[in-house]
Amino acid sequence: MQHSFDVLVLGSGAAGLSLALRLPESYSIAVICKDVLQENSTNYAQGGIAAVLENDDSFASHVQDTLIAGAGLCDPEAVKFTVENAPESIQWLIGLGINFTRSADQNYHLTREGGHSHRRIIHSADSTGRDLEETLIRATKSKDNIRIFENHVAIDLYKKGDRCLGAYIYNEEKDRVEAFSAGKTVIATGGASRVYLYSSNPSVTSGDGIAMGFRAGCKVENMEFNQFHPTCLYHPLAGAALITEAMRGEGAHLKLPDGTRFMPGFDERAELAPRDIVARAIDHEIKRLGIRHVWLDISHKPADFIKGHFPTIYQKCLDLGIDITTEPIPVVPAAHYTCGGIKVDHNGQTGIDSLYTIGEASCTGLHGANRLASNSLLECLVYAASAARHIVACGENAQRQTVPLWDDSRVDKAREEVLLLHNWEEIRRTMWNYVGIVRSFERLKRAKSRIDLLKAEIQDYYSRHRVNRNFIELRHLIVVAELIVEAALKRDKSVGLHYNIDCPA
Repeated sequence: MQHSFDVLVLGSGAAGLSLALRLPESYSIAVICKDVLQENSTNYAQGGIAAVLENDDSFASHVQDTLIAGAGLCDPEAVKFTVENAPESIQWLIGLGINFTRSADQNYHLTREGGHSHRRIIHSADSTGRDLEETLIRATKSKDNIRIFENHVAIDLYKKGDRCLGAYIYNEEKDRVEAFSAGKTVIATGGASRVYLYSSNPSVTSGDGIAMGFRAGCKVENMEFNQFHPTCLYHPLAGAALITEAMRGEGAHLKLPDGTRFMPGFDERAELAPRDIVARAIDHEIKRLGIRHVWLDISHKPADFIKGHFPTIYQKCLDLGIDITTEPIPVVPAAHYTCGGIKVDHNGQTGIDSLYTIGEASCTGLHGANRLASNSLLECLVYAASAARHIVACGENAQRQTVPLWDDSRVDKAREEVLLLHNWEEIRRTMWNYVGIVRSFERLKRAKSRIDLLKAEIQDYYSRHRVNRNFIELRHLIVVAELIVEAALKRDKSVGLHYNIDCPA
């Protein structure tokens, strides 16, 4: 089956939906969702969106905080571009009707997170991502020119010469591959944190867009910089439950089992140090003491304050038997954000004609070696706007060429799904054990040898069997794992999120 649209958007998070909404209603737009519309990383984001919104703050300060967190590897022009376009993005969201939290004086409440020198995080209590996604979905569904394809999984881009003409998409409900032709194609598939065994991300974040872009010839950068969120809820029934950084911004303390704080011994900023420092400190204490987790304690704050600022976390923990107003929360680090991705310019252009990448799948230069808290949703919004402007400026929404039908000669379905599940498990465990928070060249070389073997097995499987969702994700995942390991092996200094015990800082 074939489809044809002016713009094909792969991904339904903040980046993808914002771009679709920023385009004129005269454009026909397809939005591809791997799962249901709400299942993406945006929906799980808690903290907020960083933006200079008060007179005592400044663009220069936001820029400086971002550059410091990025450990010298940010692109200063990309940082400046993003920061200066932040207020417009926030006003655009307010115009869509998002319900940001207000203080008693009815001004918007701004919180502070690790690495920020000012309170500049605008938020919706502790569920900003969910409220943002609901706002964008509501606006999207009101547009007749935007068509949503749920439970559709992107397999590969289709190029003719140097131009991207669209993509092949697996329709999970119909169990068939469909060809989507488009004048412009936008990758907005999110990051690759599910390449690790433990992650704060939903299962859809398997690096699909990064892998497809790389196979198509896009330049990929900074894949060695994987951010591990310091505080994920440690509980067998918690799933991917993130404990927002804003809780530390509002005074929560990290503690050992005996109740003593340990962060002041690692950094003068204590719990407000950047995430890589906090994650390594927790990892160090867990390994030093042989414990399973540390504690995050905000119980010294008034109960009404805690319930008012963190209602989602309060209820989540309470459902698991933890009352955060009276007791600490067990937490561990988990893979959270992919700082690298497909290299793009200020307009989200990839270097391949008619192909754009925005959001976590991209590498804009904003994050460098470490992402500053709450700059990620901001990046989605700013680059969605700039990419949309560029698409409109090109004025080629009617110029499409047809993507040929998918070669379905591999008619055999997989007979042993256990092989796929084993490969899934092995990739993620290998990455966690050898390419995690703390690395060494020996660990990285072991990871590389195992990934090479898995890559050969997966390619053999692909040559013989029809695709399904598990296999498509696995095929993307092995590419991302290889990109991360190869980038880490080439980095001869410990910097930002890449910490190699064999390399000097």
